[in-house]
Amino acid sequence: MVCAVATATVTRHEKTRHQKAVRSSVVLKAVMAVSGLIMVGYLLAHMAGNLHVFGGAEEFNTYAADLRRIGEGLIPYGLVLWIARIVLLLSVVGHIYSAIVLSRRSHRATGKGKRYQSKSARRGVQRSYASFTMRWGGLTIFLFVLFHLMHLTWKWINPGGGYTPYDRVVLSFQNWWMVALYAVALILVCLHIRHGVWSALTTLGLNTSVRARRTLNVVAVAVAGILLIGFLLPPFSILLGLVK
Repeated sequence: MVCAVATATVTRHEKTRHQKAVRSSVVLKAVMAVSGLIMVGYLLAHMAGNLHVFGGAEEFNTYAADLRRIGEGLIPYGLVLWIARIVLLLSVVGHIYSAIVLSRRSHRATGKGKRYQSKSARRGVQRSYASFTMRWGGLTIFLFVLFHLMHLTWKWINPGGGYTPYDRVVLSFQNWWMVALYAVALILVCLHIRHGVWSALTTLGLNTSVRARRTLNVVAVAVAGILLIGFLLPPFSILLGLVK
């Protein structure tokens, strides 16, 4: 009788732990989805801002200065920009933390390197496009953002010199190796974004039918394509002499 009660207690305890873990995983997936979409929104805004380079030095430098003057007269100078930076930083931290925790749980549940068996992977080791780009794409994005900050924001890496934002951008991308590095990094980033957008929208409950799945695929490809083309237009135009 005592053993039966003890067994029932342990079983209930295990169920409670499992339920908490499941709920926690659902929350982490939601955090990962929302934070990822916030970062994609920031990238779209950043890409649109970069296109001001085609308007010339005055337009681009004015755009860069206006970012700090948003809400001027109502709120302190540069406050909106700092709020955006804090939200972005929290999104990055939340995204990375959720990815690490979920990855560890997945490994514990399925075994290191094991997922499920298929005709193409009878040992259960999957090497799909999605798994590759999501795992290494996240690291690529982190390193690219760090390099980008050191390059154009902190000015630690600035091969072309220049004092104004316009000068720094134009002089930097007159170097072919800088454009090549930028292009490779962006391709890897956009591969990550393509699957990330689809995964985020699916996590948020929009993948409800075959038609919805196709629509999400189109949206994900479109977002990644727009970002890739939009970000690469300025450096290649500068390299080819279309922007001086």
